[in-house]
Amino acid sequence: MKKIHIDIVSDIACPWCAIGYARLAQAMERLAPDYEFSVQWKAFELNPEHTGQGEPILPALARKYGRSEQEMRENQQRMMTIATELGLNFEKIQERLTCNTFDAHRLVKWAGEEGRQTAMKQALFEVYFGKAMDVSDHAVLLSCVQALGLDRAKARQVLDSDQYADLVREEEAIYQQAGVSSVPAFIINNQYLIAGAQEPDALVQALQEIGAESA
Repeated sequence: MKKIHIDIVSDIACPWCAIGYARLAQAMERLAPDYEFSVQWKAFELNPEHTGQGEPILPALARKYGRSEQEMRENQQRMMTIATELGLNFEKIQERLTCNTFDAHRLVKWAGEEGRQTAMKQALFEVYFGKAMDVSDHAVLLSCVQALGLDRAKARQVLDSDQYADLVREEEAIYQQAGVSSVPAFIINNQYLIAGAQEPDALVQALQEIGAESA
């Protein structure tokens, strides 16, 4: 059994990160007879300076990328179609607001110590893209904790403190310095980079090639 470790650099506010992991999960399932995978989520913020009230996503994206709102709407619609085919809930992707994800990243770190890091990340994707809920709101974050059956009181202590803040900032700095400017980015065995939300077939091939080189 070959072992492969995958660090996933991603942001909760990144729809391609949710799509990318769903595709990776399919690839890992196909390779499961021969490979043993371990996954760690690493922090990245698309909008680290975000403060205050959120802005409707379509005009925010149009301004950021210098495109029309209609183009952004069509782009989000394409993502909805892809997500649905992967079993993801992107129902409210066009209704969401911009938000700060720093505390959500801290919660993901805590969930990792509880053995539920991936489940927490998926829960956050679900509430943001599927329900257009504000993932900077501690009440929303705690609802995800409760849905996973984790200790709400412990999670509240984390959110009310600055626990994991240094770790999140450190990770963000590491990947920024390493040249990661867009997500998702998959770092395989601390050595190989797979950029973007690749199709499952491409991921299977890449992981097999890396597995062969690492053998």
